Amino acid sequence: MKTIGLIGGMSWESTQEYYRIINEETKRILGGFHSAKCVLYSVDFAEIEKLQHEDRWEELTGIMIHAAQSLENAGAEFILICTNTMHKMADEVQNSIHVPLLHLVDTTGEQIRKAGLKKVGLLGTKFTMEQDFYKGRLSDMFGLEVLIPDFEEREIIHHVIYQELCLGKINQASKEKFIRIITNLINNGAEGIILGCTEIPLLVKQKDIPVSIYDTTEIHARSAVNYALG
Repeated sequence: MKTIGLIGGMSWESTQEYYRIINEETKRILGGFHSAKCVLYSVDFAEIEKLQHEDRWEELTGIMIHAAQSLENAGAEFILICTNTMHKMADEVQNSIHVPLLHLVDTTGEQIRKAGLKKVGLLGTKFTMEQDFYKGRLSDMFGLEVLIPDFEEREIIHHVIYQELCLGKINQASKEKFIRIITNLINNGAEGIILGCTEIPLLVKQKDIPVSIYDTTEIHARSAVNYALG
């Protein structure tokens, strides 16, 4: 089994989900006492969040590159960035290391392509929903049409992610808002919904939604195990 390098802490609540899923999937496949070989580099999310909202992406790229290089030096044989938004600098990170970066958007896009969907809704931070690094990759590499909520709805999602979910707060009223937003995307033709923030699955579950949801945390983590064992 290859050693998995995890860049986590964005937030630690979602990173623990990565660790749980990776180890549960490893045990499911291998049985017995098996668990995954992992190395974790966990950042201080307060520093990351501040730089994100100050639009200081060059500094953030440097932090991600340092984390990836540290994991490689610690023996990681491939690397995951355990958050959607920070895939904005995934190409720069990959170019700075000698081991593969398992890209979250690619693992998610592959699942959607296998399901035969053509139009999907995307929920995430405003950075993820509005910038092209995520939507563009899904469109260019997987031929998907990606719908995003309207401006007011994007503001609601972004606020809930940073002011509630990243702080470990699960609010029923916020869940109802998310479901209304998702319903609007479905009414506009979305055949599936990408939960494109690692915290959103803490709030929204498949049983809440009438179309398939794509939990990027679970997809990415399970793909990591397959890659490690492959």
